[in-house]
Amino acid sequence: MDKKHLEDGILQLIRKAETEIPPDVIAALKQAYAIETGAAKVQLEAMLANVEKAKNKRCPMCQDTGILTFFANIGTDFPATGILKQVIEQAVARATVEIPLRPNTVDPMTSTNHGDNLGSYLPHILWDFEPGDEAHIMTLPKGSGSENMSALQMLSPSVGLEGVKKFVLDVVKKAGGRPCPPIVVGVGIGGSADLVMNLGKRALLRPIGTRHTEPSIALLEKDLLEIINKTGIGPMGLGGKVTALDVHVEVAHRHPASLPVGVVIQCWADRRASMVVHPNGSWEVK
Repeated sequence: MDKKHLEDGILQLIRKAETEIPPDVIAALKQAYAIETGAAKVQLEAMLANVEKAKNKRCPMCQDTGILTFFANIGTDFPATGILKQVIEQAVARATVEIPLRPNTVDPMTSTNHGDNLGSYLPHILWDFEPGDEAHIMTLPKGSGSENMSALQMLSPSVGLEGVKKFVLDVVKKAGGRPCPPIVVGVGIGGSADLVMNLGKRALLRPIGTRHTEPSIALLEKDLLEIINKTGIGPMGLGGKVTALDVHVEVAHRHPASLPVGVVIQCWADRRASMVVHPNGSWEVK
């Protein structure tokens, strides 16, 4: 497989994520614009104009181009698994210069920034394996304004789903306008402390408007969206009817003595893109 050609594909994946909002997000912003008034409507108008200009000019839609997380679902017969990590890292370094991206990876001990968005454990790549001979890769850029609002709580199982709802609502209310609402809220429930935050971030990969296939989880998503939008925080925290565009929940089995809940918030610029890599090295970015 041609490494340079594959690297070009990953670069295109990053470019699309940074410069183009997915259609489901645009539709949700337009729907919010249709029902808001006053300052909230003005903010949404500016967001939609920003989306259009970023796409037309092929430039990042936010000055905080975020830290890149990659979700790689690899077929067990995919022939290029061994080179994929290196290719992703090289593509990130190229993207920093060519798109360009703001260099956002800083050594926590020295505050040194090497200027290429690479570093210890970064970019973060979450690997999963499945039958087949293709690789499906998604990327999710997240800026610090939304990432800083992430929260983890190890609840007592005795609080039940009402306790989960209260924690999620408390996190959103505390965040207020800082994550640049209207937000998308990813919620992880169960597993362990590290797994539940992973689930919360994975939940953000789902298109806005989709519901979990498990009816009880889908109902929880709808309930959370309703109570969050009743807070009145509104676009950019200036008040309004739409604080969240959607809420997505993912769950894992848990220990009987713990109920982990992770909340991961994405800003209005719900940036994400996906690609498929075929065994012959050809690829498509979606």
